[in-house]
Amino acid sequence: MTQFNLLPDVKMQYIRAKNLKRTVMVVSSLVAAGALAIFILLFLTVDVYQKLRLDGINKKIATNTSTLKSTPDLNKVLTIQNQLNSLPTLNAGKPVVSRLFNYLSQVTPLKLSIGKMDTDFTLHTFDITGAYDTLATVNQFTDALKFTNYSYSDSAGKTVTAKAFSNVVLANFSRTDQANTYEVTCSFNPDIFDTKKNVTLTVPNITSTRSTVEQPTDLFKALPGQK
Repeated sequence: MTQFNLLPDVKMQYIRAKNLKRTVMVVSSLVAAGALAIFILLFLTVDVYQKLRLDGINKKIATNTSTLKSTPDLNKVLTIQNQLNSLPTLNAGKPVVSRLFNYLSQVTPLKLSIGKMDTDFTLHTFDITGAYDTLATVNQFTDALKFTNYSYSDSAGKTVTAKAFSNVVLANFSRTDQANTYEVTCSFNPDIFDTKKNVTLTVPNITSTRSTVEQPTDLFKALPGQK
């Protein structure tokens, strides 16, 4: 069977262009519909859902604020809580007072005793009062304080060395029939009581001390007239 194309070429081109136009319009409509759907979704999310969510959060904030304000002694509770939170830091920074007796036994001559000692860990000072046999012993005590160094290893493993005591002064001394008494004041480096530092004292070999002869019990003695 023989077929003949009775449509001229111009007519065929017109039909193809019309079909292409229809396809483009359909695709454009689908794209426009998709864009409109996305726009509506974004609009609902921002203008509706977000507003509802923010309103809910604001209501919760208002409710919790009202609850907190109605809590009795809220300011006291918060103050106590802040103080409790600061305790670990304060505990880590407090001086290791127990080291004091070991230090004293290392620097105190055998013939000298301590009857009273005032320690100020804020000003980093000592005020020591006690009894002695001769004035030379007191001088040995002050010299031991002046020339005692301390050392420790820092975080890098390097050994740090410095003077343990400074401003050592023989503030007063007296000789009576009952006893010879002295008063020595000095400052100390706070590092020697730092809990983060493992400190070692190096005492000059000036005289025998209680640490060298192992007689720590004679270190503290009551002054005459004291009980």
